[in-house]
Amino acid sequence: MQIAEEMNQQLSADLEKVGHLINGEIVSTGGPTQPVYNPATGQVIRQVEMADQATTEQAIAAAEAAFPAWRATPPAKRARIMFRFKELLEQNADTISRLMTEEHGKVYADSMGELQRGIENVEFACYAPELLKGEHCRDVGPGIDSWSEHQPLGVVAGITPFNFPVMVPLWMYPAALVAGNTFVLKPSEKDPTSALFVPQLLKEAGLPDGVMNVINGGKEAVDTLLTDKRVQAISFVGSTPIAEYVYATGSAHGKRVQALGGAKNHAIVMPDADIDNAVSALMGAAYGSCGERCMAIPVVVAVGDETGDAVVGKLTAELAGMKVGNGLEEGNDMGPLVTRDHYEKVRGYVDLGVEEGAELVVDGRDIAVEGHPDGYYLGGCLFDRVQPGMKIYQDEIFGPVLAVVRVDTLQQAMDLIDAHEYGNGTCVFTRDGEVARYFTDNIKVGMVGVNVPLPVPVAYHSFGGWKRSLFGDLSAYGPDAMRFYTRRKTITQRWPSAGVREGIKYSFPSNH
Repeated sequence: MQIAEEMNQQLSADLEKVGHLINGEIVSTGGPTQPVYNPATGQVIRQVEMADQATTEQAIAAAEAAFPAWRATPPAKRARIMFRFKELLEQNADTISRLMTEEHGKVYADSMGELQRGIENVEFACYAPELLKGEHCRDVGPGIDSWSEHQPLGVVAGITPFNFPVMVPLWMYPAALVAGNTFVLKPSEKDPTSALFVPQLLKEAGLPDGVMNVINGGKEAVDTLLTDKRVQAISFVGSTPIAEYVYATGSAHGKRVQALGGAKNHAIVMPDADIDNAVSALMGAAYGSCGERCMAIPVVVAVGDETGDAVVGKLTAELAGMKVGNGLEEGNDMGPLVTRDHYEKVRGYVDLGVEEGAELVVDGRDIAVEGHPDGYYLGGCLFDRVQPGMKIYQDEIFGPVLAVVRVDTLQQAMDLIDAHEYGNGTCVFTRDGEVARYFTDNIKVGMVGVNVPLPVPVAYHSFGGWKRSLFGDLSAYGPDAMRFYTRRKTITQRWPSAGVREGIKYSFPSNH
């Protein structure tokens, strides 16, 4: 527990500088810094150093130097390090979750849930000896054997968002590391401390120096990762415009890229649905983590006015009892938005929705949280009778704003979803098996739920949307992670019998 104890001592300071993890050590290059805020109070709590090109290249060089020995490490030994890492994550769960809540704003229970989903990805990585097995065929031809191997790429990198500072990185580097790669992580500068703390536990778990590196920074650091020829692959999660930029730039420089972008997830509520259970599920899906989830539900499509009236009425009643406040204080359901700028952006969308003519049923713009007058708090907002042409319907707002659209039929609801540029997640609430089967078979979305509002796949499946929600051929974590972080090599081998010389053949070889 030495690393955890040292980190806790560092965090006891009112203002500390968050540096970089390079070659097994926390380093500071004396570069420019950026403030990190506690969104619950609006106060600066520490500074994060922003890496320039030279610092980023230093991290890449450390990863490159560590690669040969790490590649040669047996998968079973890599897996044992992951087992120990999982134990350390569980032992330090409270510290990690508090760091997340302090810098992101989500309530403590939500941070604990995020960490647990991340740990599940570490558990999956522990299966490395099984996951990395190739295929073998004997006698594919006369005396010829053939087999395939999954070989690591080399130095790979991950660029991750503010909304899941621990879970999304854990989608990436555990799988990459057990596959034999070395890693450079560039987390969000908005909430960097938990993303820096967690990889330090890998060293305590026995990971060699240089195999895992973390740099904090902005566009200069990102562009260095995207263009440096030593980096073989890039994983990204964030907004669609940046995802598209990462995919185009990384691909142009010969890298394998998976870039997960934005979302506008719709939930269809059918007339036969269990409305009470649907509303309970929608409350968590729309307002959990202040709506700052790529799998959040910001749009409800009610089939029929009677359904719409029931859903809006029950959501209104539930919102009246939702408690908003500091995520570290018990009893609160929703915390603040991550930054002042993001708060202003989301609030501006609420203003715009009113201007566009949508009916603002619940207005959370003027909420006041006692004791935290400078926090970035926005109460849950609910719009009814939203039209598809409105900006609040089209754009990814990424805040506690739920829009209700009314249609007459299931097909109209599905047509709305299919027409949207994003295809990340969706769900339908119904008791009708025929509706569920038709919906899941035909909707043009990557992750689909039936009476499940957040159909986030478990760690041994893969996460990824369709359309402009994913750029690249492979999804995140699960089986696709092993495909993404390795190259398949096929070997065909023959040992001729001693003293036997075969004649020359000019025909294409076959096993006949």
